[in-house]
Amino acid sequence: MQQLPECPAILTRGLTKDFGGLRAVDRVDLHVHPGEVFGVLGPNGAGKTTMLRMLATLEPITRGTAEIFGVDAAGNPQRARGLIGVTGQYAAVDNGLTARENLTLFGRLHGLTRREVRRVSGQLLEEFSLADAAHRRVAEFSGGMRRRLDLAVGLISSPPLIFLDEPTTGLDPRSRSHMWDAVRALVEGGRTVLLTTQYLEEADRIADRVAVLDHGRLVAVGRPRELKAKVGGYRLRLELAEPAGTEAAVNELRRVAPGSPVHFEPGEISCPLTHPGEAAALLSALHHRDIALESVAVAEPSLDEVFFALTGHDAPEEGHAAGRREAAV
Repeated sequence: MQQLPECPAILTRGLTKDFGGLRAVDRVDLHVHPGEVFGVLGPNGAGKTTMLRMLATLEPITRGTAEIFGVDAAGNPQRARGLIGVTGQYAAVDNGLTARENLTLFGRLHGLTRREVRRVSGQLLEEFSLADAAHRRVAEFSGGMRRRLDLAVGLISSPPLIFLDEPTTGLDPRSRSHMWDAVRALVEGGRTVLLTTQYLEEADRIADRVAVLDHGRLVAVGRPRELKAKVGGYRLRLELAEPAGTEAAVNELRRVAPGSPVHFEPGEISCPLTHPGEAAALLSALHHRDIALESVAVAEPSLDEVFFALTGHDAPEEGHAAGRREAAV
């Protein structure tokens, strides 16, 4: 990788994008440090992809500024593009070519010599566990293999900054885990990663810092632990033996701890605790009402609960029921 100046990997001031009367990105200020995984978390329509496209010089900026390692993305887009590798939500590789042929094609488009392409392609195929499939057509690849190849293609020019736009969309849990390992390996190799995602688990697991974007606006930035602290130090999570008992359990918690907010859906309840010892009184109250519990846990809040607290609505992550509500208990 080229020697870079000592400055933020990404710096935006008032970054804004309008599409006619619709404001997709609304005055976003970002400061991404070199060598970190920076997650941008938000549901579909939050403005994540539009923001990334402006940073990648693929979409004109309506107002505000964006710098990539000190380079003005709008004023010097060609130089900025040379610092960026982009992987979109869906694989951009050619199904009719082999993995090595795809890497060769993109390498030559980036101006690499044939010798450089052979060397770098070989390294990337090994790095992403694709060496054994180098001469197979991409049409024969699994979803996880295609996404790993797409990421390898984005690295063919050895850019210091990688944009990953929802890179695990549509992948099974095992393939998602492999992609997370690949992302962490990029940072260990000296690169900076900006990752957009709507998977809360993904942001929690691999991002050093997280920006929460909602309706185009930046509502919070911080380390996952710092964002969780905004909700409260601990959460009591209950799984009821009978979902039909949810209303009775909520009413009993309201009596014992009036004024505390609770997250609940049929059969599952989550409420904040000032300290773990408070759980005993709440559990005792439920026991006296003969409300049977399947499981009990005291833990830090999840990023799902953080998102709800910051925006007033749920993020549509897989595995989370719609229709979750908030009430005072």
